Amino acid sequence: MTSRREVLGGAAAATFLSSGWSAYAAPKPWRVGLIGSAWMGRCNLFALMQVAPVDVVALCDVDRLMLADMAARIAAFPDSMVRQTRKPEFYGDYRQMLKKHQFDIVIVATPDHWHALPAIAALKAGAHVYLEKPVTVDVAEGKAVLEAARAANRVVQVGTQRRASPPHIEARDRIVKEGRLGKIGHVELYGLYHQRQASFPPVTIPPKTLDWNTYVGPAPFVDYRPNIHPINWRSFREFGNGYIADLGVHFMDTVRWMLDLRWPKRISSVGGTYVDKNSPATVVDTQTAQWEFDDLLMSWTNREWAEIPDGPAGAWGAKLYGDKGTLTLGSVNYEFVPVGGGDKLSGDLTAEMKKFPNDAKLLPMDRQLVPLTRPNMRDFIAAIEQKRRPVADIEEGYISTSSVILANMAMDLGRPIRWDGKAERVIGDEEAQRRLARPYRGPWKHPALV
Repeated sequence: MTSRREVLGGAAAATFLSSGWSAYAAPKPWRVGLIGSAWMGRCNLFALMQVAPVDVVALCDVDRLMLADMAARIAAFPDSMVRQTRKPEFYGDYRQMLKKHQFDIVIVATPDHWHALPAIAALKAGAHVYLEKPVTVDVAEGKAVLEAARAANRVVQVGTQRRASPPHIEARDRIVKEGRLGKIGHVELYGLYHQRQASFPPVTIPPKTLDWNTYVGPAPFVDYRPNIHPINWRSFREFGNGYIADLGVHFMDTVRWMLDLRWPKRISSVGGTYVDKNSPATVVDTQTAQWEFDDLLMSWTNREWAEIPDGPAGAWGAKLYGDKGTLTLGSVNYEFVPVGGGDKLSGDLTAEMKKFPNDAKLLPMDRQLVPLTRPNMRDFIAAIEQKRRPVADIEEGYISTSSVILANMAMDLGRPIRWDGKAERVIGDEEAQRRLARPYRGPWKHPALV
């Protein structure tokens, strides 16, 4: 990328340098486009605006009300390093947006089934991409995004966040690398929040402000019901891979990074809708999964019913069991407990959360996510400037995402899947191999099958 070296003055420069950018002069504002302007798009953009000078050029969303709301929030955002002096242009089609503008950075924060095509298009248009997790909705899409990133020689940072999170880095360095866990034989991932909707309003006509046909896009068609958009699409397998992909992929990726793991060798999973049978949701309400690595078993537990656990372990995270102790990882914290007693060790995101007091004024659901995302955005910008791979590189996101998708495939097929990590294909099961790329609804074309 062409060097962009104009130095900012005053408070903006001070903020820029205080966020860890002392190695080189601050660049011109990065020209940014956002595809998907709801919850995660909002959090990702605000975190980027806090740590780097950006010019938000355009927003793309199939919901016109979301576009207007996002533009108003950008204009009022108090912590932007560069004052946004103009209203972003609005688009309902990412292809038109990419055709009209030349972006330095594109954030893709759509529902999962819309990750691959916009990300590949943005890369081909010359932009670096910040891509929400899970990177894709099928394995072949993930490989296609990885190949597009390498062909374009562009940085793709995945929004798994915790490879750059201070407490998780501390847990890796202080607990795992120092050998405090001893021999690690089992890792348990879990997601016990109640996210699957028990009921939805009846099928109806979409509002005129929402392009529902484009929203569904390449996915199998789902009739419109109020409350699916903007959050509860996660209850439908047509749009994603359930909570193993929404929540589990975060800690699949975190643990792979901490323990230097690549691909699992064997994947199995069982699950179903055992309790909440009346919802039109197509995501199961109960699931367990297992991934077998060399000398390590990793498991996942998810239920959308019964009590939600409290306490340090929380309802979502990971537990690493070693013969010398147990490390519990939460969303923004960790705790280590040695076997047989002794001093506990812990850490959290408090220091990062104090850096921007205005975070307290964000929407309640954003107050933790924005500070959690900031370090990932800092690394993303540094990777672009330094022409290196980011900590949450697309290859790592592809492996973590594929691992949880393969678990769903094992559940759907009713049998384990053996995986060849070198060849990146299923061993001895042609039906499972065919499922690595799911069919697209026309006129959209699967990027791996074009």
